[in-house]
Amino acid sequence: MKRLIKKLVPEGAVLAYHYIVAVLASLVYRLPSRKMIVIGVTGTKGKTSAINFIWSVLTNGGYKTGIISTANIRIGEREVLNKYHMTMPGRFTIQKLLSEMVKAGCKYCLVETTSEGLKQYRHIGVYYDFAVFMNLSPEHLESHGGSFARYKEAKGKMFKALTSHRKILDGKKVEKVIIANKDNEYADYFLQFPADKKIIFGLKSGGDYRATDIVKEKNEIEFKAGGHEFELNIPGRFNIYNALPAIIVGHLAGINNELIADGLEQLRVIPGRMERIDAGQDFMVIVDYAHEKESITNVLETANKIKDEDNKVVILLGAEGGGRDRAKRPVMGELTGKRADYVVVSNVDPYDDDPNEILEDIALAAEQAGKVRNENLFVIEDRREGISKALTLASSGDVVLITGKGAEQSMIVGKQRIAWDDRMVVKEELLKLKV
Repeated sequence: MKRLIKKLVPEGAVLAYHYIVAVLASLVYRLPSRKMIVIGVTGTKGKTSAINFIWSVLTNGGYKTGIISTANIRIGEREVLNKYHMTMPGRFTIQKLLSEMVKAGCKYCLVETTSEGLKQYRHIGVYYDFAVFMNLSPEHLESHGGSFARYKEAKGKMFKALTSHRKILDGKKVEKVIIANKDNEYADYFLQFPADKKIIFGLKSGGDYRATDIVKEKNEIEFKAGGHEFELNIPGRFNIYNALPAIIVGHLAGINNELIADGLEQLRVIPGRMERIDAGQDFMVIVDYAHEKESITNVLETANKIKDEDNKVVILLGAEGGGRDRAKRPVMGELTGKRADYVVVSNVDPYDDDPNEILEDIALAAEQAGKVRNENLFVIEDRREGISKALTLASSGDVVLITGKGAEQSMIVGKQRIAWDDRMVVKEELLKLKV
């Protein structure tokens, strides 16, 4: 039905409808975002992790903070998983959540902001004060006419809107701040927008917030930034990029380095983001949302560094249907074919598309990269069966990566929305192995 409506109704009319609904929702809930410091985080990957690191630092610094992210929603210490199957929920839902944060006494609000959400005006009535740019690489281009330039411009809407309004909270003018990953080639585009402060970070370049002296262990990572030492208990070198904005925001909020360091160290679980699942097995299982080239590369690199030389990496992956980016399927297939020892291809969210076609787009590329079907490459449409297969392929000391859905709470097959949680399914299948 949605596809039919999209074909029959001009896009401009649909977007106008989205805009009107967003304005109405913000008025109904009395513009709650004007009563908090709102931090928007955008980028192709790392948004959810960055938001949770920032939340942990602000909370440890004594600030009650709310978040809306792909994985989880927090109002102060209260946390629920995002059940909406979209990063930015509907406009009335967003405004309702913001209103609840205000009522709970939240000083800060963190909003994971997507190109699709910006295109559909879900940001209208969300008055941003800080805009954080993580990175940019091709994804969701089908929603932007196949144009990377339009995808980038959609992300830029959050930065463009930054200085269109001003807030005074507790008698003080709230500064407008842009925080950008200078290591990404598109950082300058986002830094061009006006702001009171512009702060850069990175591992290669990043001014005062350049990470150095990186020490990696199996389950943690240490680094320095601005001459101070920090430690993360979530693995992956890429998580340094996700943690640096939290250090910056912490400093802007007046939090000292000791409390910032404690806040980063105390965060041990981000739902569905490099989340370890332990049911007493003698191999490591990690559930991660990775679903495109860069994130798949990152989790594979991390897994290969975590494991011992003689051990294996098993990965389960898939791709979305519903007209979403087909071009990434063979890219992910080639990557996993080259960098994992075993590859299991299974459903993610096929929507109305033919699941087999999606899986074969990935599997054929993995074969071309050297994998052999039914030896070290398996195509299993049913996701539970696929997860079970991936786990049975593992031996002591191996690393199993279950990617593509993270902590999403449903899976869409055809017209059915099926209750689903990779983390729960993995635990159930691990327990079966013990029987």
